[in-house]
Amino acid sequence: MPSKLDQLKTMTVVVADTGDIGAIEAFKPQDCTTNPTLILKAAEMEAYQGLVDEAVNWAAAQGGTREARIDAACDRLAVTFGAELTKRVPGRVSIIADYAARGVGRERILIKIASTWEGIRAAQILQQDGIDCNLTLLFGMAQAAAAAEAGAFLVSPFVGRILDWHKKQTGLDYTSETDPGVLSVRRIFDYYKAHGYKTIVMGASFRNIGEIEALAGCDRLTIAPALLDQLARDDGPLPRALDPVKAASGTIPIKLATDEASFRFALNQDAMAGEKLSEGIRLFAADLAKLKAVVGARLAA
Repeated sequence: MPSKLDQLKTMTVVVADTGDIGAIEAFKPQDCTTNPTLILKAAEMEAYQGLVDEAVNWAAAQGGTREARIDAACDRLAVTFGAELTKRVPGRVSIIADYAARGVGRERILIKIASTWEGIRAAQILQQDGIDCNLTLLFGMAQAAAAAEAGAFLVSPFVGRILDWHKKQTGLDYTSETDPGVLSVRRIFDYYKAHGYKTIVMGASFRNIGEIEALAGCDRLTIAPALLDQLARDDGPLPRALDPVKAASGTIPIKLATDEASFRFALNQDAMAGEKLSEGIRLFAADLAKLKAVVGARLAA
């Protein structure tokens, strides 16, 4: 029997959640996603020091203040990793950057934006200009509904971080079928299909392969290399868990209000979504600061 990874690829677009070029080559996903945390991890790996050196040397030649050169080097590094990743996946690379100068068309790129009210409005403007967006750090239905109404190309519900919050709050253990993160993605998937939204649902931030198996059939799943490896080594059966046809023909859920007042109130009432969204932005900002520190030290040297 084919591996679970190969079975998953027959019903879901598999996306690698990494900036590690070697992992992309090993698992051959359709797409890949990255973020400041993953870029930081990749930049600290010995295999990619040449890419870091190139970005630092380029920025040093641009002149300006130290802060300006650090920012330029970080932007250059993000573009460099993204451009390298586009050479290794046939589909999309989800990252914030401008790739036109590298000969990478906008059809290969998703701009990653946090699912705040302001982020969703920014995505709406970009989508109207033909620039596809990935609304990330998505934890609740208020965000999901507003993102779909804004015409976002793709949303990334964070399965594992939702589970983390509930485990901390309740002290309980969850199965794949009771996992709050899994249930959240299923609800979003059903809501989108029932209402005919074209926005792609891409489950993200997994803690175990049970969560992935429970979402087999989702539009896309972005999976870290360690879990891709587990799936590749497991040749057990993998049944479809999500079916767009069944979701579209089932009971139609009530359409949620997506004006600003309704969005902000609903997000405020959802303690998990509000807390995890704010925490996620802080964590990405902290890792960007660490990346700047790494680049700053290299510039000084």
